Order: sequence, then C-alpha cells, then structure tokens
Amino acid sequence: MPESCGGRSEASWIPFDGGLVGIGNAEGGWCWDNELPVHKSWLEPFALASRLVTAGEYIEFIEDGGYEKPLLWLANGWAQVKAEGWNTPLYWRSGAETGDGWAMWTLSGERQVDPQEPVAHVSFYEADAFARWAGGRLPTEFEWENAAANEAVEGNLFDAGWLEPVGAPGRQYFGDVWEWTSSAYAPYPGFRPHPGSLGEYNGKFMCNQLVVRGGSCATSADHVRASYRSFFHPDARWQFTGLRLARDGSA
Repeated sequence: MPESCGGRSEASWIPFDGGLVGIGNAEGGWCWDNELPVHKSWLEPFALASRLVTAGEYIEFIEDGGYEKPLLWLANGWAQVKAEGWNTPLYWRSGAETGDGWAMWTLSGERQVDPQEPVAHVSFYEADAFARWAGGRLPTEFEWENAAANEAVEGNLFDAGWLEPVGAPGRQYFGDVWEWTSSAYAPYPGFRPHPGSLGEYNGKFMCNQLVVRGGSCATSADHVRASYRSFFHPDARWQFTGLRLARDGSA
C-alpha cells in the first residue's frame, strides 16, 4: 500500500477471520428487496484497509503513469480509458491545466484538491486499476458487509450538510463516498422481487452492474445500513464513488 499523503495517517490493515457469515438485512425493519433473503456466505480470511483511499494517494497513481499502463487495467476499462481520454477522476483538472496544482469542480464551484480527502468520482475500472497498482484488490460486497456489520452508521452523510467528501477519523465505513466492490450486482439465493411497482426498482437492473456499499455524502443517515446494496455500471463516475483496499489473508 502506498504511504499516505498530505499528513493523513498511514492506512493499516484490519484482519478478519472469515468463515460462514450472515449476509442480508438481518437488522430487520424496512429494506429493499435486493437485501433479502438473509443467507450465509463463506469468506476466506481477508483484511481491509483502515480507511478510504485518499486523493493524495490517487495523485501518486496518476503521476506514476497509472492511466498509461494497460497491464493495470481490465480490458474493458483500458478500452474506456482510450476511448474517453481518461487521465484523472471526473471533475478534476491537473496542475498543468490550472497552473496552480490539482483542482476539482464541486457543488460549490472549483477548488484545489485536498490530498487528505477521500478520492471521489472514480469508476469501478479506475478503482480496480488503482487497487492493482497499490498491491491490493477491491473487497467483495460480502467482505465489506461482514466488516461493517457491527459499526455505527455515522460519518459524512447527507445530514452533515457538506455535500462533498471531507474524510473522517476512524474506519468510516459509512458516508463520504460509495465504496466500489468487486461483486457483480446479482440476486441473493432465493431472491424474489417485491410485488407490484416496488419490484421494478431492483431486480430488473441485475445485469452488467457492480455493487457499491456504505453510502456517500449525499446519502441520508436513516437510509443506509451495513446490508444496503446500491449499484452502478462499471464506467459510472458521476456519483460520489471511491474505494477501500482489501487483500487476501488476515495476517
């Protein structure tokens, strides 16, 4: 894992033993149909990074030629990079363009990139390439849910009023940015969509999309939980999407 930038504490690895774990909306109460049925999933030992990847760390990836090395990219991702001319996250401008360091557009206008804030507006393809460059990988959605299951739902969510990622102390599983996982958006074993119009929302989109977890700075605190599944196409960058690194083995 690269060293941290901009004074942010260096990320560490949090180990998990894996095993047979419960997945789905065991919390009870209202939930989307794609969080059901509650079921078991087998996890091999794994570890997650103690925090989200920062903008400063992503700048290291860019400056190391990350967008110019096809071996870092999935085939479809590399095709997207070449076709769209990607060389930064969406809404970013490089120092060469601004003449004054890295800048980004926000809902409040353009400002300089804070290297300590979580990187946002990256696609699944970019998140996956960064993880490979950093010597890690993206977590599966089941690893993420297992890790976050006993964490309080708190962080930079919509209710905080920032409407942009700012970072937070601690593991910050919730808020700031949706975290890309390596899991295809697919039905759980025994899945049945809700009857009527509610069934139009989730099941029909279970094709060619990837799961994101944890909510973002635009997600209400009463709308997110460990079992909540959202999903985007792998090239989507308009949302507040970022990443947390994972690796195999708990040691």
